[in-house]
Parts: sequence; structure tokens; C-alpha cells
Amino acid sequence: MKLKRWDVLLLVGLAAVALLLSVILLLTRQDGAQVVVSVQGRETQRFSLHDTVSYTIEGADGGTNVLQIADGAAWLEDASCPDGLCVQEGAIRYAGQSIICLPNQVVITVEGTTEQTDVDVVAQ
Repeated sequence: MKLKRWDVLLLVGLAAVALLLSVILLLTRQDGAQVVVSVQGRETQRFSLHDTVSYTIEGADGGTNVLQIADGAAWLEDASCPDGLCVQEGAIRYAGQSIICLPNQVVITVEGTTEQTDVDVVAQ
């Protein structure tokens, strides 16, 4: 199969857009401040990402996950689920990142710092 001129231009254009989006995402990502643990859709625990913590999460149907937090990152050290994909996910440290263990119904999410003020809306 021979690539035509328009095929090459389309591929170069898509690569340029992907590169631009990657740069934008890298420049605008926010460091995380807190790790939120949810089981079956309910928040059960909240930790600072700057602490060193080892916490066993009691998931659904008696399943367990071991959360580790150190050096500004959080990861699952061990899980009782059959596939262990949540353990293989690795460390998370930026706001919006999450680790999900579907069999145990556990979600670990990193939240960023939120500056709160007394004024919610300014009206003129």
C-alpha cells in the first residue's frame, strides 16, 4: 500500500495535534494535595499526599486493598482481587488521577489544592 500525499499530510497533522495536546496537558497539570479513598461510591478516608501512610482498605464483599502513600505519590501495594490490575496501575500524584479496583469497588483519587474564599459569587 502506497501512501498518497493527502495521507501523509493527514498523519503529520494528527501527530502535530497530539503533540500539542500533550504539551498543553503537561504544562497545565496540577500537583495533588490529598488522596481520597471511596468504597462503593462513598468516601471513607482522606489523606494528605505529603504524609507517609500505609492503609488497608476494606472493599466490597470482604475484599482488601493496601494503599501506600510516600514521597508525594500514592499506589496500591496489594489487592485481594483476582486480576490485580489496580496494583499494576502504578503511582499517582497529579490532581485528577485515580486508581480503580472494580472487584472490590474501591476508587482512589488525587485531588489538588483548592483555594477557598468567603465569597462564592461577585455581583455588580
